[in-house]
Amino acid sequence: MRHTITITVENEFGVLSRVVGLFSGRGFNIDSLSVAETMEPAISRMTIVTRGDDQIIEQIIKQLNKLVNVIKVIDLDEGEYIDREMILVKMNANEKNKPELLRLTEIFRGKIVDVTPATYTIELTGDDGKIKAALELFQPLGIREITRTGKVAMQRGSGNNG
Repeated sequence: MRHTITITVENEFGVLSRVVGLFSGRGFNIDSLSVAETMEPAISRMTIVTRGDDQIIEQIIKQLNKLVNVIKVIDLDEGEYIDREMILVKMNANEKNKPELLRLTEIFRGKIVDVTPATYTIELTGDDGKIKAALELFQPLGIREITRTGKVAMQRGSGNNG
């Protein structure tokens, strides 16, 4: 089962390496990783998506909490949360498919961020379902390249990630 974990850490050299090393050293895969400063420059927040049963995730969280520069670890799947991912999709663009590319971009509330004579690059932001649905519809039109940010997430309502 997929789990989304947020980790609040001190923004110091080597912290990311230690967190990733914990996962790889125990044979756990990271499906997605996003890291950035919070409103406080000395603090960063990581959002990690990984897979495992509840026992494995519990073990990961315990090990993360033992790391020196880790402030707080939350398994967001234990409550309600909001998540988003941004993707850039470079599409083949020709006279035949341009109207459909424009229509799909509008339906998914995307933006065309680059145009060349042979390509359109589309920016889309959304949850997993929206991203998957968009890619399924774009696929037959000729996807050249995709890049993804990875998931960012936070607790809903008054919950505080740290």
